[in-house]
Amino acid sequence: MAETNDYASVLNGLIETCKDGEQGFKQAADKVKDPSLKSLFTKYASQRAGYVTELQSAVRALGKDAAESGHVSATLHRGWMSIKEAVTSDDHAIINEAEAGEDVAMKNYKEALEKPLSPDLKSLIQRQYSGVQEAHGTVRNLKHSGATSVTNARA
Repeated sequence: MAETNDYASVLNGLIETCKDGEQGFKQAADKVKDPSLKSLFTKYASQRAGYVTELQSAVRALGKDAAESGHVSATLHRGWMSIKEAVTSDDHAIINEAEAGEDVAMKNYKEALEKPLSPDLKSLIQRQYSGVQEAHGTVRNLKHSGATSVTNARA
């Protein structure tokens, strides 16, 4: 019983993280001007929505209630602090905020993988973590290249 509660707690934490990321990427997609960034951020918002669905299914399979929203803590602590407040004409500022959000997601997934979990849950989380790592790397490269579009970052 305690094991099931622990598993559900870890999964619910990741649901909240993914919900935060989904909302953050949606806001970023709405704010950026570059069409390639809009497309990238929309893709990552959809990815996180899919992760949420998978995690919620896993929690329900444990017979527990799945989280339905992001973290209730202060926005700054979520990492996706202020896409709303980022200068709306500056795609680079939005990229910076996206990277900060992805830093938090990476940390939360790493911590989840350090918990004692069943092999199937560990596999699910590891697969999602790989996607989070890929997104983080892409956003980080955009930030550090100084590019304000995906095309420019690849050049």
